[in-house]
Amino acid sequence: MTVVVFGSINLDIVVEVSRLPVKGETVVGNRFFSAAGGKAANQAVAIAKLGISVSLVGQVGEDSFGETLIKSLQTAGVDTSGITVNPGSYSGIASIVVDERGDNTIACAAGANNLVREKELEQFKILLPQAEIVLLELGIPIATVLNAARAARANDCFIILDPAPVVPNLPEELYSLIDLITPNEIEASQIVGFTVDGVTTARQAASFLHQMGIQNVVITLGAQGALYSNSTESLWVKPIPVSVVDSVAAGDAFNGALAAGLASGKSLKEALQWGAVGGALAVTKNGAQSSLPIKDSFHKLLKKQMLLEK
Repeated sequence: MTVVVFGSINLDIVVEVSRLPVKGETVVGNRFFSAAGGKAANQAVAIAKLGISVSLVGQVGEDSFGETLIKSLQTAGVDTSGITVNPGSYSGIASIVVDERGDNTIACAAGANNLVREKELEQFKILLPQAEIVLLELGIPIATVLNAARAARANDCFIILDPAPVVPNLPEELYSLIDLITPNEIEASQIVGFTVDGVTTARQAASFLHQMGIQNVVITLGAQGALYSNSTESLWVKPIPVSVVDSVAAGDAFNGALAAGLASGKSLKEALQWGAVGGALAVTKNGAQSSLPIKDSFHKLLKKQMLLEK
């Protein structure tokens, strides 16, 4: 089963600091590095590293960053035939500051990601007949995301939406087209308009999202695990105790591993455990794509887990 991911591709520029700066403050960092990133690209690599066939659709600029990003994806085993190179723009970048606890702040310059439109949509449609699972996110124009969701629904794909970065007043139609939404607690708070900070408030947020027309909801809660809800039940996905080094791409690892589980024929409940293991392993290493787990270590940890609790 093939998975298609449609969305943003960035180069991450990372500074490690002892603590995150407050407004107007300069904090001297301990280390600097750059790494391939972007939500859609990270998710595609997470899937490929688990041995699942995956294609990525998006856009980079005609610059050295774009060359690096495409090469990194190909090395990971991602099909990059759906990526266009725009000579009139620059590749997207993300400036990331990570503290010693693994918490981070991120600022992006979208670049070519903002220009993903009809050309990429046509590439996406070409790939859909071979796809059963589609991952979408909001790092590209919303009109493009909506058209991609329409096309994926017409092809009877299972559609997962990672609603980040959060965009105010998303079209109601988009919510009705997707099968599963996967915000983290901050994104869920922004969408529903009240604070989501644990399992109880996540259940309340999930109920709100169901009323918006979404059948399946997963809200990731960092060290508290995740909450899954559908119209008939909710389940707590228990956290896996690990030593946190860097939380960058943890959500992408969760989404990618969840999609890989579904593509492997697992039920959604089983795939949730795949997601939890992927997210847990990702925070134990630095970087985005460099932190995503490989197949052997992933399945070794997965065998030890019983994570679902009502």
